[in-house]
Amino acid sequence: MQVDLSDRVAIVTGSSRGIGFATAKRLALAGAHVVINSRQDDPRLAEAAEAIRAVATTQILPVAADVGTAQGAAALVKTAFESFRRVDILVNNAGLLKEAPIGMIGNDDIRALIDANLGSVLNMTQAVSRVMARRKAGTIVNLTSIMGRRGRAGQFAYSASKAGVIGATLAAAKELAKSGIRVNAVAPGYIETSMTGHITADQKAALLTSIPAGRAGTPEDVAAVVCFLVSDFASYVTGQVLGVDGGMIA
Repeated sequence: MQVDLSDRVAIVTGSSRGIGFATAKRLALAGAHVVINSRQDDPRLAEAAEAIRAVATTQILPVAADVGTAQGAAALVKTAFESFRRVDILVNNAGLLKEAPIGMIGNDDIRALIDANLGSVLNMTQAVSRVMARRKAGTIVNLTSIMGRRGRAGQFAYSASKAGVIGATLAAAKELAKSGIRVNAVAPGYIETSMTGHITADQKAALLTSIPAGRAGTPEDVAAVVCFLVSDFASYVTGQVLGVDGGMIA
């Protein structure tokens, strides 16, 4: 099965590294022009753009914008539209992980988690759906987490923010279907990225015992599923939350 996204335009938030970078690369290799994004204009964003250009022939546009704010999301979508005159695909990947036990979570950390993980999805969906609705076509994939479905001790606020992404996905899928826009979510389990780099060897070993597949996931595992969901092969798929977790029991 070869996914063909030729001439489509995709925005992938939080794509200077990890799952976002792997997804942007996968979409570009399938033929899409890709707008990659990070909150700040740092060297990693430019390096990510060059790394994708080295293997893909499509246009790669790096744009720094804080999509946790409505203004940042609107600016990102505006730049994408002004550059390509269309937006076909949105992957809401921007996110933040902070761990703390209940009663020890600072208000600033709670606000940061909600803004980055849930606010970014709300802001980007509102901004991009207006553009997609003009063409009566588009697809949105939101990155949630197995923690948003099952929770985990020590990740009270993070799990809440990711559960909110699921609710937003289901509601948006129902509301935007009449505009020809599909909305789905992907819920990764334990994926080896810089975000999970703080996990110790003992913690990793314990995690692996809860994964029937017997291994941690990779960013490429998630990117492959996102690529399927935004393709024509998934044209009758909307309002779904698809786990990419190796059968993990959280």
